[in-house]
Amino acid sequence: MNIEFDSYKQKLNECKPALEGLAESLNLEGLRSELERLHAMQEAPGFWDDPDKSQKIVVKTRQIESKIERYERMLSTWDDLMTICEMAAEEDDDSMLDELKEGYQGLIADMESCRLETLLTGRYDKNNALMSFHAGAGGTEAQDWCQMLYRMYTRWAERHGYTYKILDYQEGDEAGLKSADILIEGENAYGFLKGENGVHRLVRVSPFDANARRQTSFSAIEVVPDIEDDSQDVEIRPEDYEMQVFRSSGAGGQHINKTSSAVRLIHKATGIVVACQTERSQFQNKENCLRMLRSKLVEIREREHLATIADIKGVQQKIEWGSQIRNYVFMPYTLVKDTRTGCETSNVNAVMDGALDPFIESYLNCLATGNWVQK
Repeated sequence: MNIEFDSYKQKLNECKPALEGLAESLNLEGLRSELERLHAMQEAPGFWDDPDKSQKIVVKTRQIESKIERYERMLSTWDDLMTICEMAAEEDDDSMLDELKEGYQGLIADMESCRLETLLTGRYDKNNALMSFHAGAGGTEAQDWCQMLYRMYTRWAERHGYTYKILDYQEGDEAGLKSADILIEGENAYGFLKGENGVHRLVRVSPFDANARRQTSFSAIEVVPDIEDDSQDVEIRPEDYEMQVFRSSGAGGQHINKTSSAVRLIHKATGIVVACQTERSQFQNKENCLRMLRSKLVEIREREHLATIADIKGVQQKIEWGSQIRNYVFMPYTLVKDTRTGCETSNVNAVMDGALDPFIESYLNCLATGNWVQK
């Protein structure tokens, strides 16, 4: 039994350099200095005079504290596991082997999760994410697939402690949904979800086909960072968009307001359409629409490396064969495969229930290394 403990001691020694390297990747010293500065701001007179500003500082403080505590907890776990190895070897006691195995697996998982977060270096990676769902051509079948994707991403959000807010929800004619917009709130939401932007293709025997024929359906997912603090970066004038007001409807239940306060904005230069129907007032819905529009314009400008917003002339995306980023096959076999990274799994049910981490992780790794799979 000592052999197993010696093996884990060697594994722990081998992972120690990576653990220490995370401190540099996380800029731990910089985080501690920033935390001191934030604590000093909170102790200054008049800190709470501006509730909005003070609340943002408090949230940022908690986020930094969480990162530091997480790293220190991993260091402590490493020390505890090494102590178990040494004690068990000295006393020839194998009763702690299960605790050692479980602790080591947890440590490696935490280190990998922390490493992935260090890859989120984009300007807006830490932001909330605005996610839009659009059913492709194909009527009920495509709309049902769109709703399946909606459920998949909201389940992923719940699994990771994120919250989501429905902004717009247009239900399908017979089943599913035509389109929806949600705001996923939480640190790094955009950084983790940005790779999900694109067309998703489904192959299955359609439950809506009396002849049980195999059908192919497409839906598009759009992910942009929620940009609130950079409002001065983009000027959207009233003459830049057309505003439409309509009565709210849809499957949002209590989240959908049923009065004529829903707002739709159409950006004239690009054709971008945004809508919001969940707030009680037309003014609030319009403000949410402007926020969504601003976020989409900034994201497009950054992605296309454009000098100004005025350079964006059109952003139409074809939701069709050949443009998909991921295939979901239910029949004649089960397979989910990403066309960009090569990541795949046969457990399609788990994926549809929100188990997207392998795909998200493989995308971030490919983004960092440039090792993409050819389509």
